[in-house]
Amino acid sequence: MTTTSRSDLSRDPLPLGGRSVLVTGVSRRAGIGYALACRLAAYGANVFCHHHSAHDRDQPWGADDTDAVLGGVRSHLVGEARVAGMSADLSGSSGADDVVDAAVAEFGRLDGLVCNQALSGADGALGDLTADDLDRHWAVDARASLLLAQAFLRHHRAGDPAAVAFLTSGQSQGPMPGEVAYAAAKAALAGVTLTLADQLAGRGIRVNTVNPGPVDTGYLTPEAWETVSEKFPSGRFGEPDDPARLLAWLLTDEARWITGQVIHSEGGFARWR
Repeated sequence: MTTTSRSDLSRDPLPLGGRSVLVTGVSRRAGIGYALACRLAAYGANVFCHHHSAHDRDQPWGADDTDAVLGGVRSHLVGEARVAGMSADLSGSSGADDVVDAAVAEFGRLDGLVCNQALSGADGALGDLTADDLDRHWAVDARASLLLAQAFLRHHRAGDPAAVAFLTSGQSQGPMPGEVAYAAAKAALAGVTLTLADQLAGRGIRVNTVNPGPVDTGYLTPEAWETVSEKFPSGRFGEPDDPARLLAWLLTDEARWITGQVIHSEGGFARWR
């Protein structure tokens, strides 16, 4: 039995110092990707931020200024760590490889990957869907994450500790009316997590998936909050930094024994109320 010294129990203030992480979907300062990128920078990491503003321009919330987004992440950097970014459409067959290759070219290596990208809209209930609707969500919400992980593996040196995190949704916790295509694609990531974790464990790569729960990324209105407020025992909606804390921790050595898990970060959200 090994003993633990007091110094071993002290928390490293920069648990990702000297490491490099790629985060996809860092397009808006109100988003989970931005909150995560800022936290990773504060933990000492080099951060490569993928973004695709063309998607946001078609949404009600609109696109953010990507220079301001990257500047915000950069403001949290520690020491000689750096931030870089790239715009890419991950719905194509080469987008994932292009982004991972660019991140490795920028930093020399990658120690972590968080697949935060997601497609909004182009969805519906059963009976309203087209094959194109299903294919669009599969391409962005599931296929792109698998291709990103595959590209990450291609660059990884066997034995080096590394971590991959996918984002799923709450489809296993309760129904998602009108979001069949999205729920199906996100369920695929949750379903494949254990298989990938088993395959990659011998390489030193941990794989986990996080359901961030209901998070206000700029769409929550006072009227909507009034409708769902009783379902949140803490008295508030989720904020982007709530899942970002969990995702960042999963990339650190403190989570070295955590792999193959689907973790729900919902603040006690009670759908049955």
